Amino acid sequence: MYLTDRSAPAGADTERGRRRGLRPKVAPVVLVLGTVSLITDISSEMVTAVLPLYLVTTLGFSPLGFGALDGVYNGVSALVQLTGGHLADRVRNHKLIAGLGYGLSALCKPLLLLTSSIGALGTVLALDRTGKGLRTAPRDAMISLSTPSDRQGRAFGIHRAMDTTGAMLGPLAAFLILNAAADGYDAVFGVSACVAVLGVVVLVLFVPGRRQDTRPDGAGARLDAPRDGAAARQDAAPPSAGARQGTPPDGAAAPQGRPPVRVREALALLRLPRLRALAGCAALLGLTTVSDAFVYLLLQRRAGLDEEWFPLLPLGTAVVFLLLAVPLGALADRVGRHTVFLAGHMALLTAYALLLWAPATPALPFLVLALHGVFYAATDGVLPAALAATVPEHLRASGLAIVGTSQALARFCCSLGFGAAWTMWGYGPALAGSAVGLLCCAVVAGLVLRPTGGTR
Repeated sequence: MYLTDRSAPAGADTERGRRRGLRPKVAPVVLVLGTVSLITDISSEMVTAVLPLYLVTTLGFSPLGFGALDGVYNGVSALVQLTGGHLADRVRNHKLIAGLGYGLSALCKPLLLLTSSIGALGTVLALDRTGKGLRTAPRDAMISLSTPSDRQGRAFGIHRAMDTTGAMLGPLAAFLILNAAADGYDAVFGVSACVAVLGVVVLVLFVPGRRQDTRPDGAGARLDAPRDGAAARQDAAPPSAGARQGTPPDGAAAPQGRPPVRVREALALLRLPRLRALAGCAALLGLTTVSDAFVYLLLQRRAGLDEEWFPLLPLGTAVVFLLLAVPLGALADRVGRHTVFLAGHMALLTAYALLLWAPATPALPFLVLALHGVFYAATDGVLPAALAATVPEHLRASGLAIVGTSQALARFCCSLGFGAAWTMWGYGPALAGSAVGLLCCAVVAGLVLRPTGGTR
């Protein structure tokens, strides 16, 4: 990463040093956080890979009941993101809040061994998602604040690729455990708990508690023009933001003249036109984004797959995500993040169409999972990269939490609605309605996020 030389005289030419390659392509903290996410995702995806089948076939949940539980699984995380983002900005210690989130999720894994009713299971999953909600915005803020604005897409792509490596290994581990252990589900939950603890240990020991400002260009770039620094600086200052956009090291007290971040100051971010556009479009598209669990259940039924192969379906999505996260993140830095973001949703729409109308050939699972992976590679890291270019540094975690919450709450509503529609009318009409809705929402988002003023 590029470290600002505070001892350099005013006007010194530091750009020449950067052109000579003194700045690595990715900050070390991104790699360490990627390792933490890799380990944690192995743990999480071991559970996620078997949970739909465990609930529907073993515990006998209906699609409506599963949709409600899946909605809680995602909705709680959405609500807590705001708290995690604001606390991280307020205490100036992103690592502390992220660590609390990782730790809470790790504590919940062994509790899955003790629950079987919908109420107890819902409580444990809600606590697990509370941990995810606490850690997401502070973690992404650490990535953003350690990376120059013209490399945000690449940095988030690298992190998501490492995260997805864990998402790929988790289902594979669950598949092997289910076939090797007598009490397969209990064994999966037990091993998952041990792996989650390892992730917390890596975070505590290797993620630095203090950061250094690495942005060479002052302010970030806008969604449609990642290198348009002037436009971004104009868009990145809410009325309550201070004149200086740097932040103190994590864990340090707020500098003199700047009190701790207040809730009102964080909410003032909604006055930024670009942030409102991103949050609104993320929520709009989230309303028609069917959850992964439902996609895999639909694919299993359409392709006629045996239950023993179900845990491997997330593996297909993860492989494509892993291969494309970095290239698509770098592409978004060059051609415009809104373009890649919307293209990802078009890939998801194509997957819906295949699930609805394609014949049940052996190629169907591969095509659907490939498109599903493209969707995540083109959206999961690109959205926070776009947002990071809009929000001031001292409010970065809060801004990430606002957009993440709007998207996750919309997906929570989609899970409830899709589960109810499947119960009442069957999965075909439910998915067709989601596909039509996604097409309409993508058109609206394309108009709202289109480049303006000569930007790309």
